[in-house]
Amino acid sequence: MNTDIIIAGCGCAGLYCALHLPKDQKITVITKSSLEESDSYLAQGGICVLNGEQDYDTFFEDTMRAGHYENNTESVDIMIRSSRDVIEQLISYGVDFCRNADGSLAYTREGAHSKKRILYHEDVTGQEITSKLLQQVKKRENITLLEYTTLLDVILKDNCCCGAVLRLQDGTIVSVSAAYTILATGGVGGLYRHSTNFRHLTGDAVAIAAKHGLKLQNVDYVQIHPTTFYNKDCSERSFLISESVRGEGAKLYNKNMERFVDELLPRDQVTQAIWKQMEEDGTDYVWEDLTMIDPKVLHRHFPNIVEFCAQKGYDVTRQCIPVVPAQHYFMGGVKVDSFSKSSADRLYVIGEAACNGVHGKNRLASNSLLESLVFAGRAASQISETPAAPLPLPVVDLSQYAHREQLEQAYKTLVLDQIKGRTKYV
Repeated sequence: MNTDIIIAGCGCAGLYCALHLPKDQKITVITKSSLEESDSYLAQGGICVLNGEQDYDTFFEDTMRAGHYENNTESVDIMIRSSRDVIEQLISYGVDFCRNADGSLAYTREGAHSKKRILYHEDVTGQEITSKLLQQVKKRENITLLEYTTLLDVILKDNCCCGAVLRLQDGTIVSVSAAYTILATGGVGGLYRHSTNFRHLTGDAVAIAAKHGLKLQNVDYVQIHPTTFYNKDCSERSFLISESVRGEGAKLYNKNMERFVDELLPRDQVTQAIWKQMEEDGTDYVWEDLTMIDPKVLHRHFPNIVEFCAQKGYDVTRQCIPVVPAQHYFMGGVKVDSFSKSSADRLYVIGEAACNGVHGKNRLASNSLLESLVFAGRAASQISETPAAPLPLPVVDLSQYAHREQLEQAYKTLVLDQIKGRTKYV
């Protein structure tokens, strides 16, 4: 197979990047599962945006404080100053953000935000954004989408990426020549017992980068979301109870129905408080109370959460629900520069698989979609400015990828060895 540019992953980062690459380039986008099964689709809360120039300092400080001041300040600045352009682009693609009665954009607030700066579409913002990006991608004749196609490796020669090794839907293993390779393979949630992520997201970019000795960064920085619906069956993906719910006033209770934490603290602090309370109570969960939120707001802003809980036998307008922390987001990843270029030439990494330092040690709520889109766009801009022809592929022994289970276990071990201290949650 041959292509000009290959993108591994069809979440919001991969799709947005594809839309910003030259239309005269042959672009191949692959995804390990179906087109709709990316974590971008699962994002509930919203997407941050600079809410007026007067908001810059507070937006910057909120992001830094949540990240324990380990953030890359240049990356944070780029993300914030690029946010309004990204939102306008999304609106031009048909993304329908919630609006006030006068037609102006409606903003909400989540934990660790000092003011309202989050745009949203009910409680399925990620689905709204990613589905509209996918619609645009499907209109482009130069973009080919391949479902159930797995990235097995990248092909490097003299620290330059000349393509990738793929397993196609029918099981065939092929090498692909490409002028540029872009990894947007998502996070590491599939390695964890409790995770809000899709199970097929197992840190493939990190494993492949580690295998080739590429630079990684903050790989042990794994964010645990404090509130997911408690389910004894760990084989199911954990259903997220959005931080926006607490932003609208929901409270957390121990087994005696007593509050034990400030619900608007950063996620890692709320998570630690919940774990401590569960240990003291001898329980597997705590309670979240949504009953003080106006039912009209609940049904308008969080219809999917209301419906999910109803299916589990809980009326959130009258009953508390059981919640437990679960792995949610990966702040680390393959180390990239401010244009998402990795330490190998012609190899870019975007989205959750990349680490540009925006999030520091702990991601500020609703910065994930924004960060992914901003730096996906920057990767596309640099690639567009430096056109190149595909390089000749070196000979690759494809038989080394034939044993699926062995390869998956080897990659899992590579990732967990990097995560180190966080493996106790696996």
